Amino acid sequence: MSDYGILSILPPALSIVLAVLTRNIMLSLTAGAFSGAMILANFNPFFAIAELVEKYIFIQITSGSNAQIIVIMLAIGGFIHLLEKSGGASAFSSVVAKFVSSPARAQLAAWCAGVSVFFTDSGNALIVGPLFRPIFKRLNICREKLAYIIDTTASPVSILVPFISWGIYIMNLIENTYDDVGIEAEPYQVLLSVWPYQFYAFLALLSIPMFLSTGKDYGLMARAQANFNKELKTTDLSEVDVSSLSVEDSKSTLSTVFLPLGVLFVTMAVYMGYFVVTEGVQSIHMRGGILTAYIFASIACAYLMKKQRKYSYEQSFQEYVKGMQNLLFLCLIMVLAWSLSSICKDLRTGYYLAAIIGDSISPSFIPPIVFILGATMSFATGSSYGTFAILLIIVIPVAYTLNAPLELTIAAVLSGGLFGDHTSPISDTTVLASMGADCPHIDHVTTQFSYAIIPGGITLLTFLISAYYPSPYIIFAVILIQLMTIKSIMSLFGKTIDN
Repeated sequence: MSDYGILSILPPALSIVLAVLTRNIMLSLTAGAFSGAMILANFNPFFAIAELVEKYIFIQITSGSNAQIIVIMLAIGGFIHLLEKSGGASAFSSVVAKFVSSPARAQLAAWCAGVSVFFTDSGNALIVGPLFRPIFKRLNICREKLAYIIDTTASPVSILVPFISWGIYIMNLIENTYDDVGIEAEPYQVLLSVWPYQFYAFLALLSIPMFLSTGKDYGLMARAQANFNKELKTTDLSEVDVSSLSVEDSKSTLSTVFLPLGVLFVTMAVYMGYFVVTEGVQSIHMRGGILTAYIFASIACAYLMKKQRKYSYEQSFQEYVKGMQNLLFLCLIMVLAWSLSSICKDLRTGYYLAAIIGDSISPSFIPPIVFILGATMSFATGSSYGTFAILLIIVIPVAYTLNAPLELTIAAVLSGGLFGDHTSPISDTTVLASMGADCPHIDHVTTQFSYAIIPGGITLLTFLISAYYPSPYIIFAVILIQLMTIKSIMSLFGKTIDN
């Protein structure tokens, strides 16, 4: 096997640099993969293109597990679009809105609604935002606070659910990288073992009720609330008809969301339950159960759309196809990430990096370093998906070679990518949160940062502590630390602003 030396780190390094400079993940992954193919083809452009297409892209697309993942991702995209189009999620959120009677309840209700719309991070802002805008205005709560709440309940919720597009995407990246390294493990079991270490997702989600419990705001958020109070004339409670706040047709009811999701969960339980009691659950069973469940749930959704909204099955299928198209870009990213991963395997990139690092860094400190790298890259690119695709290819082989904790390392990539994406002004979820709350984008970015930096900083501290005490139960201690930190900050710097 050829030793490519320092050239072996060129493809992933080029991808990272281009991602930061251009903020274009597709271009960055393509350039990285092509540069790797050039090295393998002895810098002959013709053979590099042929090798990239024939030996990597075609092979990755036609790989059994990869082809299955693409089909599943498209099925999930179709279901999400149908559920949003049916108005089911909007109907659910509008019911929650009926019980709002105070600023504290309004913010807590928005948090609950955001957590409940777990199946789509982008749709979260566009569903919850329009529903709660009139309520927040009626109760004199600034738009920046609504944007912060819906942004913080978008990606952090989605990344914790293993059977939606986020989980499927991450499991596939893990599976391909593990195969390249030579690690035998079921990807869903790996993701479940990583789940307790996703510190930023847990801390960010819990930070909202923690902040709300103090009854105060601080920093630029407090200034935004004070300015809002000066500008806004209080609207009489009777002027807002909460029952009319749904962004979809009023014919949608709670059954519009509960029936499809019920079909989804029951189908998965039955499908997976059979294999649990017979031959045991394998990755193919996991993928088969997820695909079957989403297809059945989509059929249930189409039935309700026909019954409640007079959509024909043909119209529902057309909407389903539109939803599939929404995830085509993500599928293309995965194909390029798979190709780059395979190229890095042939270049032995991970082993070269491990040899360079050697004994200079303790393997236990790789996760906090990876968290910082992931946060920086995701902040600069505005893409957690692209960060996951590039970093997992690099850090898993290095962590495995140096005997670093793999679960913590993977979790550091996920937490870092999530934190950077959450605070980035060019992240799609950040932009959508501003749109959903009807908030000036720069105001949302600046007011949110002082709130997001607390769980972000504590997450970094947690990975540092885990270097000495690696335990999934550490999350309980850091949740308490975060609560005490927020209480202390609000006590010292918080302001109680009359709504």
